[in-house]
Amino acid sequence: MNFNELGLDPQLLQAVSRAGFEEATPIQAGTIPLVLAGKDVIGQAQTGTGKTAAFGLPLLQKIDLNNHNVQAIVISPTRELAIQTQEELYRLGKDKHAKVTVVYGGADIRRQIRNLKDGAQIVVGTPGRLLDHLNRRTLKLEGVHTVVLDEADEMLDMGFVEDIEKILTYVPNAHQTLLFSATMPGPIMRIADKFMTDPEVVKIKSQELTADLIDQYYVRAREYEKFDVMTSLIDVQDPELALIFGRTKRRVDELTRGLQARGYNAEGIHGDLSQQKRMDVLKRFKHGELDILVATDVAARGLDISGVSHVFNYDIPQDPDSYVHRIGRTGRAGKHGISITFVTPNEMGYLRTIEELTKKRMEPLKPPTEAEALAGQLASAKESIVQTIADDDLEKYDDVAEELLEQYTPLQLVSAYLKSISKDTSDVKVTITPERPLPFRKASHHRSDRQGSHRSYGKNRNSSYRGKRDDKHGHSYSGRGKDSSKHNYKARSKTNA
Repeated sequence: MNFNELGLDPQLLQAVSRAGFEEATPIQAGTIPLVLAGKDVIGQAQTGTGKTAAFGLPLLQKIDLNNHNVQAIVISPTRELAIQTQEELYRLGKDKHAKVTVVYGGADIRRQIRNLKDGAQIVVGTPGRLLDHLNRRTLKLEGVHTVVLDEADEMLDMGFVEDIEKILTYVPNAHQTLLFSATMPGPIMRIADKFMTDPEVVKIKSQELTADLIDQYYVRAREYEKFDVMTSLIDVQDPELALIFGRTKRRVDELTRGLQARGYNAEGIHGDLSQQKRMDVLKRFKHGELDILVATDVAARGLDISGVSHVFNYDIPQDPDSYVHRIGRTGRAGKHGISITFVTPNEMGYLRTIEELTKKRMEPLKPPTEAEALAGQLASAKESIVQTIADDDLEKYDDVAEELLEQYTPLQLVSAYLKSISKDTSDVKVTITPERPLPFRKASHHRSDRQGSHRSYGKNRNSSYRGKRDDKHGHSYSGRGKDSSKHNYKARSKTNA
């Protein structure tokens, strides 16, 4: 469903278009009309399905811009999610000039108090810090008409249920309540029964990975190593069409420039590009005029491109459903596909969470050696030469060729040509700006490596996928990867340095 079918204001539709959204996700299409109609809503969907916009867009539409009191609160389980939600609401509400502020533990409370006094209309916060402000009377909820409980099951896991109930006692009886959660355990349903009025339930089934033709690998590498390792893998795998996912728009721009500097036929798309530019790049990629497309999750939303042989997750996604959505672009129509995810040591917990969702284990992949990368480059150059000869349009070069043969041996000439057309650009230095690391998350204990090469992690129910709570007091490469017959992977090591 298109966003302009949901009854949203022009300013919000403009913000949606600027953010690069093309179609509403199922949770957005299901909840936005209900919220606009004033209904209490329970939205059950996995993380990463667009829940922030699902409640944020109608929330922003209902804000009275002439009223400088707090009109809506969003309760989030972690500081990371609270910050992310505030930033998203700010972006979506920029054209409406809505004032959105965030409060969370571990930050300067005096600055938060100033922001609240400055006329905040929407307040996003963690339970402990919201209660702190309520007790100080620096936050007043008498004018609140909408309450959002985001990631309610995480707040239950973290022991925030009592805090939530206390916060809700400060809100007037006549208000709308929106509750979003991946699961609906008993205590969450009790909150719904106690504080919601005839709620409408919108339940979205978690995405499932049905493409058994996708070989899933991960490469353990530090942030500064990832670009060189990725280009080596591209040289060895020689993908027909490759999608590379980056976490941010800056990341996409830098990866695109770096790939182009090293001679790869690559372009990038993200939400800051004009619709015309995005469509032009996508058209070239679909028609095979580009080999590599670099994209953010938002810009790649709704992509339907056949023939993608490889998906590279340069940044591991923050939510497991995004991973399923990303790699689902390959392994289509009975064709074989490969996904390769780069994981820093701090991100192994995220990888294990993805494995739990997909019910499929990612195999560790060791970075190619320089010799293997060069072999891949030369094999590609050899294919290019064979194709050029097959085109049989060489007569106009004969005279110069004969002159060169008089001065050099055939071996020298062929070697020089191979060097000129192969992408041996290791001397081209590319620097990719480090992104803010994801919050550390311990992995579940039951996915220790069968070969014993991975650490076993203890389960920690108080660890959130989005981040920590902040308050509440080997393989070697002998194939090049164009199809499954070329994936002659021979085990060299199951560990990754």
